Amino acid sequence: MFEKVLVANRGEIAVRVMRACEDLGIETVAVYSEADKHAGHVRYADEAYRVGPARAAESYLDGEAIVAAAEDAGADAIHPGYGFLAENADFAARVEATDGVTWVGPSSEAMAQLGEKTGARTVMDAADVPIVPGTTDPVTDADEVRAFGDEHGYPLAIKAEGGGGGRGMKVVEHESEIESQLEAAKREGEAYFDNDAVYLERYLADPKHIEVQVLADQHGNVRHLGERDCSLQRRHQKVIEEGPSPSLDDAMRDEIREAARRGVAAADYTNAGTVEFLVSEGEFFFLEVNTRIQVEHTVTEEITGVDIVKWQLRVAAGEEVSFDQDDVTVDGHAMEFRINAENAAEDFAPATGGHLDVYDPPGGIGVRVDDALRQGDDLVTDYDSMIAKLVVHGSDREECISRAKRALAEYDVEGIVTVVPFHRLMLEDDRFVDGEHTTTYLDEEFDETRLYDAQERWGSESHDPNDEGTDEREFTVEVNGKRFEVNVESHDAPDFDVEAADSDATRPEFGSGDEESETVVEGGGETVTAEMQGTILSVDVDAGDTVEPGDVLVVLEAMKMENDVVASHGGTVSDVAVSEGDSVDMGDVLVVVE
Repeated sequence: MFEKVLVANRGEIAVRVMRACEDLGIETVAVYSEADKHAGHVRYADEAYRVGPARAAESYLDGEAIVAAAEDAGADAIHPGYGFLAENADFAARVEATDGVTWVGPSSEAMAQLGEKTGARTVMDAADVPIVPGTTDPVTDADEVRAFGDEHGYPLAIKAEGGGGGRGMKVVEHESEIESQLEAAKREGEAYFDNDAVYLERYLADPKHIEVQVLADQHGNVRHLGERDCSLQRRHQKVIEEGPSPSLDDAMRDEIREAARRGVAAADYTNAGTVEFLVSEGEFFFLEVNTRIQVEHTVTEEITGVDIVKWQLRVAAGEEVSFDQDDVTVDGHAMEFRINAENAAEDFAPATGGHLDVYDPPGGIGVRVDDALRQGDDLVTDYDSMIAKLVVHGSDREECISRAKRALAEYDVEGIVTVVPFHRLMLEDDRFVDGEHTTTYLDEEFDETRLYDAQERWGSESHDPNDEGTDEREFTVEVNGKRFEVNVESHDAPDFDVEAADSDATRPEFGSGDEESETVVEGGGETVTAEMQGTILSVDVDAGDTVEPGDVLVVLEAMKMENDVVASHGGTVSDVAVSEGDSVDMGDVLVVVE
């Protein structure tokens, strides 16, 4: 077994991996960016190394810096968690080529084969796993898309080779959309995965999303650990996951699990992975393979009792899976609720900052919380909005939902906005409670006006500790022996010198990183600024261009979604302050229009 593992990730998944390491007696190493120097995963690790500034491309995505940190720390393995470099075959190959350091995951060859969707479709088709009708070679021009549409009809999906979770996927409803959607899919593929190759599939308009957890060792053993239902999605992003699926009959359940195991075995795959399927009108079709641990692996752990992360480490160390397929049993029902710092009533807008004035997660039988935050922490908004995962287990789905209602009601967060009100609303939603929701339910049928009431009823708000306006405090008082909660507002509260208060604290830092520079904008016209933190996918104007109201100036990616930044009035572009690939914060100047 390994002696020291570097976790190439942050937040709750980094802590989750470190806990598995601690269970196995393995020391842990954290890496962190400048934005995360006080983060929970840094506190938890035995050692921590700074690998760069806040921008992910210069820190968590810097494979060279991460491997160098592992060598400096004397780590003998690297676990990537999920996100960032977890599905990057080139990074896996870099680790594999590093003397004395083991990659905790599938081989880089298997990642390259299954990570590119056309390659994965070819493997699964050969293993007699049903695939959605589509292309097995990348398409390069609009005429190929048009010919596919003529043969299979519309809608059709254009998908990036390296895509997943809706990123790099564009749906073409009509022939007139082919050129724009093809370009958008290629652009997202290049921006997210450094690969602009795309392929085509028949678009299944209203399916269920079912995925099967698999575990394979280096000795030829392949096990499935049951399925999860991830059909509740918003813009192709999962929001609540559960297992087992409430919509499969026993015959299809057995078929889909065995198909996943068969496909993984044919791919000569090792370590943990997930095979995803779409189920429509009594048929199931292969979607993709995620060559890593997934966010929702916790659901499977709760219903099978198998610690998947520990088995990732054991398999990477060469151990053989010690249980047979018949030993895997599903006990009860589990659900995972992603606790994101987002306001569901405002189109799930991510929080732009905040301070955890109160952070008191729920507990009790059947309740698990994976997190890295503690009360008093500041919210880091440079990366994903997920701050925690609430996982609830019950003897059956009915008990699981009842227990989840209780746990969500207990989840006390003040100082930042979260999606807890949305989750509580869904547990009262007939379509979800009856298990009849599909992947399109939230986007196409759900009455979003209900979110305003839920936010008003159960929501918390962001709080800026530097705000000199209204300061609200809560007190508990007793009158004749009865307790009352009293809110008191004060105005123009004095500032507290946070730096001075923390001047005696010492925090070890390792490594180095360049300081971020401030953008200086020339020109005296109207400035167009970023409304949220994100990455510039494209710049559609140059200095000197004439624009009309509504013209797209730049495309900003935030929270895995493209956002067009448009001109509010006509004029001439006098300055462009950003370039493709730049990371921007809320309020940063993008373009100046005279």
